[in-house]
Amino acid sequence: STTSLLSEILLGFGPTLLIVGIFVLIARRAAGGGGMGALGQFGRSKARRVDPEKIRVTFADVAGIDEAKMELTEIVDFLKSPDRYSRLGGRMPHGVLLSGAPGTGKTLLARAVAGEAHAAFFSISASEFIEAIVGVGASRVRDLFTQARAAAPAIVFIDELDAIGRSRQGSASVTGANDEREQTLDQILTEMDGFEPSEAVVVLAA
Repeated sequence: STTSLLSEILLGFGPTLLIVGIFVLIARRAAGGGGMGALGQFGRSKARRVDPEKIRVTFADVAGIDEAKMELTEIVDFLKSPDRYSRLGGRMPHGVLLSGAPGTGKTLLARAVAGEAHAAFFSISASEFIEAIVGVGASRVRDLFTQARAAAPAIVFIDELDAIGRSRQGSASVTGANDEREQTLDQILTEMDGFEPSEAVVVLAA
């Protein structure tokens, strides 16, 4: 009969439909929570944010690198009034590379720039982007720059950039770590290239 046929069909496909329904429910909850499910959290940036009112470091606290402070004064001025530069047709550098031996004050100088400009300060080590799963680093980079744009004026400080800024040549390892470094670095460069002239976000990397 028709009833028995329907019962057989439900019994045959019931478990499959149940599993599909569970996956759909999980996906909807993750999307409804703004990607805050387990997988969404895995791709979130681990950067530490310091709000402008909590930064007490200024150029007065940095000594011995006067030339570097003079160069970064333009960055401070740009973060304070980006519209003035755009009206004049000027384009500020999207990023600044701070190079020096450990302990020479690169992180202190980056915080001083944020303090002088009253800008939000996002700090992260480049190694924190890297995971064995390829694509997680790029996802964390996108999330970091999204947060920085929302908090503009802002400074994104990436410490130990050489952890991902190595040679792009060579075969990938079994875990895919090389591919992950390349994708992460490419995503950082892509995000920086997409800065608008009036967007008050600057990347400082050490």
